[in-house]
Amino acid sequence: MTASDTGRPFTVEPWCVREPALHLEAMGQTESVFALSNGHIGMRGNLDEGEPHAIPGTYLNSLYERRPLPYAEGGYGYPESGQTIINVTNGKLIRLLVDDEPFDLRYGTLNRHERVLDLQAGTLTREVEWASPADRTIRVRSTRLVSLTQRAIAAICYEVEAVDAPTTLVVQSELVANEQLPQRANGDPRVEAALAEPLVSEQHRSENAGATLVHQTRQSGLRLAAAMDHEVYGPESTKTSSEATEDIGRTTVIARLKPGETLRIVKYLSYGWSSRRSLPAVHDQVRAGLAAARFTGWEGLLAEQRAYLDDFWVTADVEIDGDAELQQAVRLAVFHVLQAGARAERRAIGAKGLTGDGYDGHTFWDTETFALPVLSHLAPDAAADALRWRQSILPLAMERAEQLGLAGAAFPWRTIRGHECSGYWPAGTAAFHINADIADAVRRHVAATGDLVFEREVGLDILVQTARLWRSLGHHDSAGQFRIDGVTGPDEYTAIVDNNVYTNLMAQLNLRYAADVAARNPRAAAKLGVNAEEMASWRDAAASMRIPFDETLGVHPQAEGFTDHQIWNFEHTPEKKYPLLLHFPYFDLYRKQVIKQADLVLAMQLQPDAFTPEQMARNFAYYEAITVRDSSLSAATQAVVAAWTGHLDLAYDYFAEAALVDLGDLAGNTDHGMHIASMAGTWSAVASGFGGMRTDRDGISFAPRLPAALPRISFGVLWQGRSLRVTMTSDEVEYRLVSGPPMRLRHHGEALALADAPVVRDMPAVPPVEPVEQPHGRGPRRRHPG
Repeated sequence: MTASDTGRPFTVEPWCVREPALHLEAMGQTESVFALSNGHIGMRGNLDEGEPHAIPGTYLNSLYERRPLPYAEGGYGYPESGQTIINVTNGKLIRLLVDDEPFDLRYGTLNRHERVLDLQAGTLTREVEWASPADRTIRVRSTRLVSLTQRAIAAICYEVEAVDAPTTLVVQSELVANEQLPQRANGDPRVEAALAEPLVSEQHRSENAGATLVHQTRQSGLRLAAAMDHEVYGPESTKTSSEATEDIGRTTVIARLKPGETLRIVKYLSYGWSSRRSLPAVHDQVRAGLAAARFTGWEGLLAEQRAYLDDFWVTADVEIDGDAELQQAVRLAVFHVLQAGARAERRAIGAKGLTGDGYDGHTFWDTETFALPVLSHLAPDAAADALRWRQSILPLAMERAEQLGLAGAAFPWRTIRGHECSGYWPAGTAAFHINADIADAVRRHVAATGDLVFEREVGLDILVQTARLWRSLGHHDSAGQFRIDGVTGPDEYTAIVDNNVYTNLMAQLNLRYAADVAARNPRAAAKLGVNAEEMASWRDAAASMRIPFDETLGVHPQAEGFTDHQIWNFEHTPEKKYPLLLHFPYFDLYRKQVIKQADLVLAMQLQPDAFTPEQMARNFAYYEAITVRDSSLSAATQAVVAAWTGHLDLAYDYFAEAALVDLGDLAGNTDHGMHIASMAGTWSAVASGFGGMRTDRDGISFAPRLPAALPRISFGVLWQGRSLRVTMTSDEVEYRLVSGPPMRLRHHGEALALADAPVVRDMPAVPPVEPVEQPHGRGPRRRHPG
């Protein structure tokens, strides 16, 4: 399928994303989609020559600058400063002069331009044929990678061929710090000033074929180093030289090519940063990384990248028959989730990964709720490291809890290094559910991996402190019920409520799980000051947790009294007024029945056992009618619960919306980075939604069902040292153990033993259900026929 057929800049292919022609109007989107990352280094898909661009971006995980948080009115407990990810030293730049004419696609004649993100090779390839204003034609081919095996390394192979006449080429391969960036829309000038030229030079050196720059961030005091080296292949007369100044390292290659001759340059890049290490140590670190990369060589880096991804895709691949566009989108989604965390290694996974500057590079609750469950089943080491990062910031979370007058730990709503960076407390500090979300990610990871050492050494610490938070945040009322009042749930159009069902159910699970793990590990728990009385208090709070239910409507109110609120006037809200938060005051949103993103429905996805099938069906129908999906987090959750409640065509529609949010730029903001949680939710829509997968300490179960338009879906999952593949068709389901010891699972409640031979079971029929309605004009785009 061509790009013009889809109305987007990309063709539809199973294992790559191809832009067959340059689309300047979609440059921000393509820079994000084509971003390469390993969780430590992130490089947006900017053109090699740097211009034109939408948002230049090279990022190092958790390297940030402090900035002011301006308030019209201050208050106790408000964060005093924020943290913003910064564009670090740009090593992607390779500028080219062709007989004194700059290679710039805005001038001359562009005969051909194609870029391809290869999801199996882990590379971004570009091929260009261009005639200069002086009518000299050249061909440029570049291949870029950010290594998944050598954490500090990125590399580019850059080739230029003279086509129609002898041509003099000057290639300037650069490291550039404090790169000029486009001004942020509606940016506060105080914030812009704090982020202008955030890097202060500490050292600059050049070698014959490379350079090293060392800088320190102006406010946060973090030290970073970037180094480059080159291999040059060209005519014997080719000359190479290097120079360095405070903010620029440059290697210049000059060659005279005859028609048909090629100049080939391999550029190796190494990045590192530290808040503690000395300048010589950080300098030597990146130089050592370069030495290792050059020892491996360009072909070796390509081979390592391919081998890493080949091993990953054995389990991670999702096969979808009947919808080629979704097949591509799901693979891209899984690829970007992997890139976000593969080598993050005890640092945060941001909402945009390292693909853009959206949300200031912050991590939120959606990392634990959406991304980590996927990584626990596809790349468990990455998930474990993300949770170890949470453990590492526990001291800051405990300080925050003390500041708020609470026990235990209050994790930040949004952060880079562990400090609270949300200046809007009703949708930040009050969203205490993040603490239970983190605890639940621990529980799910231990269930997926069976790693009881991790549970004891990492999980217990988190569980104890979050349980203490809930015990101090809530209280028993006169009826003996445990209440949690004045909090905000996942839905950001409702705030400061009592007994949000999602929050209470997640807190309940947090309290129970903390007590169970502490009981299984009494010595480790005792070191944290946990005794039998405290564990009993957690269990008591969990057992008496208030879960509101509206007996009149037969549904769970999202929070106490929610179903008594006035319903938003959807009929008289035109499409141009969405998202609502940009056109209506929060006080009006907060007092009406209108939902930005799945909240009660997310509670049903994460804690299905807390609801009867009848309650789940009625709840889903009720909340469908008032959910406007002004957040990209919603569609995937609605897809899962739609599938569970028998609305398979609707689940297909929501699945497509989640999967295509960036390939189709459905939210209109892909230019600021990929929506990593929606990408992860795409996998969950397949595995949990259509596959009916549920996991706990007792095992793994499936209840597959397929929409009629998709004749076959196959997905893999890692489960406690095993690789399992589930293949669903309209008639049957096959469970195949790819590797690992024999295992047991459940298929629609039937216990199955799986060893060498696949096990096949019938796909049960799904009884018809009454259709559900969405708010006027807010239904998903129909994907299914008919």
